[in-house]
Formats: sequence, structure tokens, C-alpha cells
Amino acid sequence: MILVEAFQLALKNALIPQGRASRAEYWWFVLANLVVGIVIAILTRVSGIFVIVNILYTLAIIVPGLMIAIRRMHDTNKSGWFLLIGIIPIVGSIVLIVMLAQKGTPGMNNYGTPSLALNR
Repeated sequence: MILVEAFQLALKNALIPQGRASRAEYWWFVLANLVVGIVIAILTRVSGIFVIVNILYTLAIIVPGLMIAIRRMHDTNKSGWFLLIGIIPIVGSIVLIVMLAQKGTPGMNNYGTPSLALNR
């Protein structure tokens, strides 16, 4: 159930780069996308029509994924521009994953109050 909640929350805030996203909120969203991606990949092996579904899903999830990553960076009191570190081959991806996995700033920071969504 938390997987569905995380996905719905990310889609609800799909166009909102302001605010903060907790670690749980971000990583449950990543897991939900992984599950959907695996299901679509399996269906693509069954029928070629699901290639189109895969392309459409990927295009549809780019903006919500970017927005939740920006809000996750805000939770660690960093600008969303830090996501561009991921462009650097290999090392950039590792540094980005570490930054996304860090514990958020407790209490108020430059980007607002902590997100209470999905914190269980």
C-alpha cells in the first residue's frame, strides 16, 4: 500500500519543485517505478505493442521523477541544481545516490518544513 501512496503523492506534486520530500517518499517512489518498469519489460517480451506503453510511461514519469528528486535535495538543504552532478560519468552517479540517501535536515531549513508524508 505504501508503494501506491508514494506514487500517488509524487504524481500529485508532479509540477511542484518547492518544498521537501523525505527519504521514504523518494525511495518508495523509485521502488514503485522499478516495479512498474519490470512489469512493462515483461509485457514487452510478450507483445511488441507494450514498447509503445513503455515509451509513453517513461515520458510521463520524467517530470514527476525530476520534481521529487529536486524536493529530496531540498530536504538535505541543497539546491535542486545538485542533480546535475549525475551527469559526470560513474563518480557523479555515485555521489548523487549518496546525496539522495542522506538524512534530511531536521526542522526548518532554507526550503521549508520537513515533509511528514510517508514517514512511518
